[in-house]
Amino acid sequence: MQNFFSDSRQTNDTIAALCTAPGGALAIVRISGPEALAVASEVWKGRQSLSEGAARVMHLGKVCSRDGGPAGEPCLAVYMKGPRSYTGEDTVELQCHGGAFAPKRLLDAVLASGARLAEPGEFTKRAFLNGRMDLTQAEAVADLINAKSESAAHLAEKQMSGLIGTAVRNERGKLLHVLAEVESRLDFPEEELDWLPAENLKEILNGCIKVIGKMIRSRKNGAILRNGMRVVIAGRPNSGKSSLLNALLGYDRAIVTPMPGTTRDTLEEFASFHGIPVRLTDTAGLREATGDPIENLGITRSRDSLRSAEIVFWVMDASSPATAGESLEYMKSQTENTANLIAVWNKMDLNPAPEQLPPLSGIPSVRISARNGEGLETLLDVFENTVWNKSESSETECEVSARHAELLESAKSELEQAVGEIDSGFWELAASCLHAAITALGGVTGEDANPDMLDEIFSRFCIGK
Repeated sequence: MQNFFSDSRQTNDTIAALCTAPGGALAIVRISGPEALAVASEVWKGRQSLSEGAARVMHLGKVCSRDGGPAGEPCLAVYMKGPRSYTGEDTVELQCHGGAFAPKRLLDAVLASGARLAEPGEFTKRAFLNGRMDLTQAEAVADLINAKSESAAHLAEKQMSGLIGTAVRNERGKLLHVLAEVESRLDFPEEELDWLPAENLKEILNGCIKVIGKMIRSRKNGAILRNGMRVVIAGRPNSGKSSLLNALLGYDRAIVTPMPGTTRDTLEEFASFHGIPVRLTDTAGLREATGDPIENLGITRSRDSLRSAEIVFWVMDASSPATAGESLEYMKSQTENTANLIAVWNKMDLNPAPEQLPPLSGIPSVRISARNGEGLETLLDVFENTVWNKSESSETECEVSARHAELLESAKSELEQAVGEIDSGFWELAASCLHAAITALGGVTGEDANPDMLDEIFSRFCIGK
């Protein structure tokens, strides 16, 4: 694996960082690099010293005082000799009491003993550079940390197992074989070698194109599971939007009163609906401009949220059948894109004649009572169907990311051109296309990644990973 660190000293440094979130009951300080064992031995002492013979076993000891005083708080230590460690380097993890002070004191002692503070994502970057994982697996580490639903976490775990990397390397291996065939025709044009017929080469390339196409089509599902959906709750004042927000979240996040215009600004929360991560936004009630400048500002923000929404729950008051038709017409006048719209008739528990509600054509609708929870599960079922109907069904075991899809699109385009060049007998042009496709696939797994790409990817990680 190539070394892409811009500063060569960084690969030889021993690095350290706090790997657990502050404030917990337990804290872990990870040390990785050629001097990891020496640095750890400066700050930790136990009944048995850390050594190769004691590797991969947890030992109880105490944090040493750097001024020669008595040993301090109890601390567990485990030594993992490279390459059998997360980073592929010698690694020591020290576990101390959590909170704010104890972990900081331990990390300060480790840094004073010769380690430097790790950069964001540097542990995982070293794992990648040392061949412990490919780039798709490294990205999955960040996806797992950022997962906001069970489905997103499961997707990250599948990617960490190497499904995407294995599939891409398999196709890349086929292309390398075809490239060797093509280049041998260029290097030995006068020789009577046992070349594969052009039709066979085209068949291999078309097979690769088909597999890559399936992977590309999984991008949309992958984006939904990784990034979630922007869902906006909109409607006229006092239709029960904030009550719906509270009911969906399962706790009182928004203030609810019988007075119209209670919600003055947008409220945003993260949730998971049927395994789909959701960024749920409650908005101020929409109506004509009022004499209240604060409410007018809230209405403006509501319209902005509507324009950026991927799914809209448009809430209408169903308690009065006489005004239901007017509510429906107002919804249609305020929404340009009905493809992302779900009409929600709220306050059904107060409706004396539900059969009198006007029918909707071409727009999914749900009847609920946010107050007593009636119909909420039906609303989530309709939401789930709307999300996946807007997306192509996945044809691969693991959905690719936007970065992967961009490189796969490039590879697919080059392969389609290569098939045409082989068909026309232009072997040199076919070789050029194959080189470009192989490089694009190598960019997915990191085999042909450039330093700027790596820096951009790993900069998204937190310190400690």
